[in-house]
Amino acid sequence: MCLKFLDRLRHTTGFHLTLWYAALFILHTLALGGLAYVLLSASLQERDRQSIAMELHELAALYHSSGLAGVQQELQSAEKPFFVRLAGADRAILLLTLPEQWAAFTLQPLETISVPADVTWHEVAIHNDNHRLEVASLGLADGVLLQVGQTTEDRSHVLKRFRAILALVMLPVIALGFTGGAVLALRTLRPLRSLICTVRSIEAGALDMRVAMRQTGDELDELGSLFNKMLDKIAVLIQGMRDALDNVAHELRTPVARIRASAEVALQVERDPVLYREALADCMEESERLLTMLHTLMDISEAETGMMKLVLEPVHLAELLVDAVDLYRYVTEDSELTVSTTAPQTLWLMADRNRLRQVIANLLDNAIKYTPRGGQITLTAYRERTWVVVVVADTGSGMSPEVLSHIWDRLYRGDKSRSHRGLGLGLSLVKAVVQAHKGSVAVASTPGGGSQFTLRFPETPTNETVPFPVAHRTWPLGDQDEQVC
Repeated sequence: MCLKFLDRLRHTTGFHLTLWYAALFILHTLALGGLAYVLLSASLQERDRQSIAMELHELAALYHSSGLAGVQQELQSAEKPFFVRLAGADRAILLLTLPEQWAAFTLQPLETISVPADVTWHEVAIHNDNHRLEVASLGLADGVLLQVGQTTEDRSHVLKRFRAILALVMLPVIALGFTGGAVLALRTLRPLRSLICTVRSIEAGALDMRVAMRQTGDELDELGSLFNKMLDKIAVLIQGMRDALDNVAHELRTPVARIRASAEVALQVERDPVLYREALADCMEESERLLTMLHTLMDISEAETGMMKLVLEPVHLAELLVDAVDLYRYVTEDSELTVSTTAPQTLWLMADRNRLRQVIANLLDNAIKYTPRGGQITLTAYRERTWVVVVVADTGSGMSPEVLSHIWDRLYRGDKSRSHRGLGLGLSLVKAVVQAHKGSVAVASTPGGGSQFTLRFPETPTNETVPFPVAHRTWPLGDQDEQVC
């Protein structure tokens, strides 16, 4: 069990993060310790060489002023031991001072040094020992070679203690590195663990669970936000599917019952071609009604869930409004309705032309149904700051506040609308398509005071220009060439 746990732990991201953090922390500490060691060694060497050089120049000055006797007298009164060697021009040793503790040093390499004009440095080592004798050599005026040196023993002791302290310091550094790595891994992976818990909860059936946000703005917080948005979109899709299924299940009963009733009546009568034709015509009509309802419901669901495919292109609104009005040229001849369109010639909108025409046609069809004889319908388009606004207004019967609160619901039909043929999906489709274009729709209506639908679309610049001479046009409406819901 313990081996299995360790093997599982070895493959976790938290374990890898801990190792990486600890390794980087320890390596950085070692690098800093190594740099400090090098700087300390160089500083101690510089200090020792300054001390040797100072002694060398003092003895050289004494030799020039007082001769060999002055140098000997100075060495006898010196507090700090130095290696001093004076060799004549013939390499004969004139003076040699070598403390007993330095007797193991081999001085033979120093005897072969030529007389330098400036200070030169040499080192003499002891076999199987790390200590060295560091010697500075200087040639004097009469060809005499003066050599002054000192061992590196004190320096070696300091560096040895520094290495020991560094080794002791590394033990808590290693522990701190692994502890810090573990804490960092826990804090870093906390959003991922929250994400995992959320996924497991959703898998268990809690579809309303969401990842807790820390509001830090980092990448993991962004990942949690994107995951929550994805879950919200999935929830919208599922709810849209449920609503569509509920609506279809509810509305299919009546047309299916009518189709069945027509078929039963036809089957009960023997060899009556007229009745058979009427039954088939009823079945065709109800089938067409069912297909229209299903297609419209699918369009609404796709638009509401963001799955509707829009073919965006520059749309000349003045031309589109006139085209929509032209579909109904002969529909209202008996009702004597008048429709006017007003739109700037330079007003363009990036939109799906067919979908936008469908929206305008639905609103226009709705206005025609509820506007009494002799009434007026106006279609207006204009630019308002960064928005393109389209307004469809009528002088119809208007709607009560209770009806207004439900007009966007699928398959909703008010009391007045039940006398008109329709599915109750037109306004739902209008709202869904407008929102799919990142726009909004609003309505203002009072009983007896008409209705006004306002569509707002975000303006998108376009460089295309198509001449269209009609900026304002008023005419009676014509026949209905296109089916709307």
